[in-house]
Amino acid sequence: MKAVFITGHGGNEVVEIGERPRPARGPGEVLVRMRAATLNRVDLYMRDSGAGITHRLPQIMGLDGAGIVEEVDASETSLSPGQRVVVHPGIACGRCEFCQRGEGVLCTSIQYLGEHRDGTLAEYVCLPATNVFPMPESLDFAEAAALGVNHLTAWRMLFTKAQLKPWETVLIFGIGGGVSLAALQLAKLAGSRAIVTSRDDPKLQRALAMGADHAINGTTQDVAREVMALTGGRGVDVVIENVGQAVWSSALKSLVRGGRIVTCGATTGDQPPADLRRIFIRQLQLFGSTLGDLDEFRHLLALTGRAALRPVIDSRYPLGDVHAALDRLEAGSQFGKIAITIDEP
Repeated sequence: MKAVFITGHGGNEVVEIGERPRPARGPGEVLVRMRAATLNRVDLYMRDSGAGITHRLPQIMGLDGAGIVEEVDASETSLSPGQRVVVHPGIACGRCEFCQRGEGVLCTSIQYLGEHRDGTLAEYVCLPATNVFPMPESLDFAEAAALGVNHLTAWRMLFTKAQLKPWETVLIFGIGGGVSLAALQLAKLAGSRAIVTSRDDPKLQRALAMGADHAINGTTQDVAREVMALTGGRGVDVVIENVGQAVWSSALKSLVRGGRIVTCGATTGDQPPADLRRIFIRQLQLFGSTLGDLDEFRHLLALTGRAALRPVIDSRYPLGDVHAALDRLEAGSQFGKIAITIDEP
């Protein structure tokens, strides 16, 4: 089968487009014929170094994806050949203490597609039936694929970790990226007030058109000062951020007393000043978060169908143009998800 895979670590020179063995389906698994996937920052990380992530080379790239069921057990009741499906990229062991209490995303031996095992940038992927869900009928394959990482991550951050309420205000850093845009969409569906930041005015204008209540340019404006002006000196209830060191101080200073900050990334560095006095005096709450559980994905998919939620797709590239797609992701100029379309074999 045709696939995108890394043969080493470096730049796009280690990313090859070629033939790989078609996966063999085992009992309890589903063979999915992929039709679309989207790129995530971890794709660049795996290409660049993959440090700290156990993997073997060559490694097929790609975390999220959507496609059509090719093969499935005859006894499977919720999936059938020809069905349009979306995948959850985290395969948990089902046996550790965290899996046993329903927190599969904390599994001690979880394996992610495109990281620990072959991923979705291929004509076929094989994974447990528990990780395969019917697609919302309102979405195309690229839009459905986008739900599997960014929207699921934002869902857990907003509703499981921060427990955002409709009357609260949320500050979302780095609008234009996939998780940030997903957080904006979900926060507005929940009825909350949303303030967004970016260093790019056109991105801020697009976010306002999508429903953001206020927009702050992090280069020309002091984020914390603007937040205080917008909230009458109170601060926001929740901060959603995946930028890390560059915005950490502003994030903490923007919170109301007892406010919550949820982080899922550190693209500008992972060692910011802790500002411990602010944290304990103002009794701030800090949460780390990654991806989401199968049940959270189920709830997200149900909401998507009811609310006509559509992930924002920045651009679409055929599988053969993956190098150009990775370049766009690395440049950080995208607004929404960069999708990879996978032709029928």
